[in-house]
Formats: sequence, C-alpha cells, structure tokens
Amino acid sequence: MTFLRQKYWNRHMSDELNLHQEHDEVSYEREDLSPRGIFAFLIGLALVGVLIHFALKGMYGYLDSYQKQHQPPLNPMASQTENDSRKVSNADIARFPQPRLETNERLEINDFRLQEEKTLNSYGWVDKQAGVARIPIDRAMELLAQRGLPTRPQAGAVPPSPLNTARQVATRSDTSQSPKPSKKGKEVKQ
Repeated sequence: MTFLRQKYWNRHMSDELNLHQEHDEVSYEREDLSPRGIFAFLIGLALVGVLIHFALKGMYGYLDSYQKQHQPPLNPMASQTENDSRKVSNADIARFPQPRLETNERLEINDFRLQEEKTLNSYGWVDKQAGVARIPIDRAMELLAQRGLPTRPQAGAVPPSPLNTARQVATRSDTSQSPKPSKKGKEVKQ
C-alpha cells in the first residue's frame, strides 16, 4: 500500500512541476511591499502637508498686508471701525438685529424646547389689559371636548346682535296680529 501512495505522490508532484515549467510567461509577484517604502511615503506626505500649510499661511499674510496698504482713505464723517471684521465680540452680536445665527445649536434648541413646554403647560397672561389668558394644553383639550368647537352661523343667517335680538323679542311680543277678545266674549278679527 505504501508503494502505491509513493507512486501517486511522485506522479502528482511531477504534474505540478510540469505545470509551472510549461507556463513561464505567467507569473506572480514574489515580493511584498516593504515597510521602508510605506514609511517613506507617509513621511513624504507629512512633509508636503506642512509645506502647503506654510505656503498658504504666507500667501494669506501677504494678501492681508496688501489689502491694508491699498485701502482708500476713510471719510472723515464716517466712524472708525475695527480693522479685522473676522473677529466678532459679544457686544457686536448683541447689536445685531434678530434673528441671529446660532452659536451653539444643541443648547439653544434645548432652551427653546423647554420654553415651549413651559408655555404649553402653564397658566399665564397673553394680554393682561385685554383680559386674554392662556391655559395648559391638557385643560384646553378637556374644555374643548366638553363644550365642542365654536360654530359660525349658517350662510344667509343674521348674526346675533343687540338690535336683532330686540327685533326678535318685539316680534314675539307683538299681539296686534292675534285676535282680540270682544266685550261680549267673542273674538273680533281685524
């Protein structure tokens, strides 16, 4: 049995060797990329980045100084402004009209939501002189469910007013159209 195995092994190995010898034009790369090449690339990339940084900084510095030197003279009637408009102080922000840009979106939206929740869930005055107040939203929904929505009069109906109400009362109380009792107990129609 070992003889057969040995024979099979020899035949199989000779077939593989023949495969490699038959295709010499087909090959693969026998070396990996060296670590030295990778490190050289990374160091070169960092040096180019630093060089670009300093080149841009120098270019923008030159452009700023050029702009300052070639500014037209300021009108004597105009007030002096700060030279660098890119720096904004808190006093400048307070002078700027509403709505202002957000400086910290998360904190400002949380403050806004808390204020809205407080308004929705508390009592307070909308217009104290006119007697308009606000109530919590839950209480308003309860009242609306009890009383229903306000309705408008149908088309062509006369809206209630003191004058119209007085006319309706006068019409109901008018007895001139009704038969009058006579002296003898008989009704007389007019």
